[in-house]
Amino acid sequence: LASMLYEALLLFAVAFLATWLFQFAAGTVQIEGWRLRALQAFLLAVFAAYFLWCWLRSGQTLAMKTWRIRLVAKGHAAGYKPVPPKIALLRFIYALVLVPTLIGIVWAFFDPDRRFLHDRLAGSRLIDVR
Repeated sequence: LASMLYEALLLFAVAFLATWLFQFAAGTVQIEGWRLRALQAFLLAVFAAYFLWCWLRSGQTLAMKTWRIRLVAKGHAAGYKPVPPKIALLRFIYALVLVPTLIGIVWAFFDPDRRFLHDRLAGSRLIDVR
């Protein structure tokens, strides 16, 4: 949960910079109508690029590195393997829907493996890398 809070602060900074770039490219400070929808789509794409790039590259975002957590997929025989693109994308989509509703977070308190619902649905898990 602490990693999620730290991630939210980082995402705020990313969103601030991306919005500024969008406004600069649009040539206006006022964003409304179709430009608002375009900004929302742009922010979604930026967030997806950030998470997918980090998860596929090292299995860790900056917040996850700070808290020594890594995203992995279940391995075949013994242990875990790096997250494939399909699982990373599924995790992002599930988290996009479940985290704001808090359902996925509350789920972890009752899950036997203490996994978030978006991890359980996507086939991923977080491990301690200490």
